[in-house]
Amino acid sequence: MEDKKPKVSPGEFFNQVKAEARKVVWPSRQETLQTGIFVGVLMSILALFFLGIDSLFGATVRWLLSLA
Repeated sequence: MEDKKPKVSPGEFFNQVKAEARKVVWPSRQETLQTGIFVGVLMSILALFFLGIDSLFGATVRWLLSLA
């Protein structure tokens, strides 16, 4: 069975979209800045971590290949 939903006119659809958009709570400038700094710091820490892991694996592979 198909559920038939009532069709909404384009004008009513856009009115509903505007009503929903008014409900959005945007972060403040300070919240956005704090979040951006946090993301930058965490990204730097993870980049250094993966650089270390990659260097370790690379050195291990080079050592194993030198044995052959």
